[in-house]
Amino acid sequence: MGNIITLSIVQSALELGFIYALVAIALFISFSILNIADLSTDGCFTLGCAVCAAVTLAGHPILGLFAAMAAGVCSGFMTAFLQTKLGIQSILAGIIVNTGLYTVNIAVMGFASNMNLFQCESVFTWAKETIGGTWYKLIVAAVIVILVGIIISLFLNTRMGLSIRATGDNPDMVRASSINTTVMITIGLCVANALTGLSGGLLAQYQKSCDINLGTGMVTIALASLIIGETLIGKGSMLKRIAGVILGSCLYRFIVAVALRMNVPAECLKLVSSIIVAVAIALPYIKQQMAFNKQKRKAKAENQLYIQEILGENGNGGNV
Repeated sequence: MGNIITLSIVQSALELGFIYALVAIALFISFSILNIADLSTDGCFTLGCAVCAAVTLAGHPILGLFAAMAAGVCSGFMTAFLQTKLGIQSILAGIIVNTGLYTVNIAVMGFASNMNLFQCESVFTWAKETIGGTWYKLIVAAVIVILVGIIISLFLNTRMGLSIRATGDNPDMVRASSINTTVMITIGLCVANALTGLSGGLLAQYQKSCDINLGTGMVTIALASLIIGETLIGKGSMLKRIAGVILGSCLYRFIVAVALRMNVPAECLKLVSSIIVAVAIALPYIKQQMAFNKQKRKAKAENQLYIQEILGENGNGGNV
């Protein structure tokens, strides 16, 4: 076991876990808060990666991250527009935007399938010069994600944030309170997709490359992280739930890293991811069923004991 779990494996899992945690937080906003299944995440992640890579190549790493967020806002706005103004269901709207973003992404990348950033400076190269050592990537990713998590938790506790949360819980009640649900959905999806774009931008600078298929399966990864975090942490304050999402993302990357360390073929990685997601989603139900069966067995045992006591009393009465 010690040969499988090494310090470098833990470090790499934490680095990627924090970067992908931004997508998990985005899905937390769209899926858990707004109750919307946003399937444009895959394309939006690649969009943020491509835009950040293009701006970073121009010599502006910090601006590249903000540009990735702005691109994510545009993606979220388009998804919300299809839902709220054209009456398209959320799942179909996400699929439409995700499909259209493939062409947009490859156009941003200069109609090439990948981009190389090895000769460019990034926030990670700056951190290496400033911090040094081997933990600088983890420090940068952790600081950014923790700050984003705190900002999002504060935002969701503001009046607008509470309106967004209420829109996901009961849109009819929100409309009766003279709150524009269209605006709330649009703002929520824009914020969520901005985080997805930022995650893609960070990953581009982290691995110093961008690929057109980089975002494939991102919804699955984010959903697994979200479910794992909610299962471990449970309900509570917004900050606690977001911390759970970040923890779930790190645990997911750790499981994947261990699977790769155990010589699982790279072509089977998608299958491993699917199994992790299935187990993560089914775990709350399994726990609930186990608790129910335990109570059922306990009630059955108590019932049998009660019947035995009744029969014993009747037998004694008959003897008397």
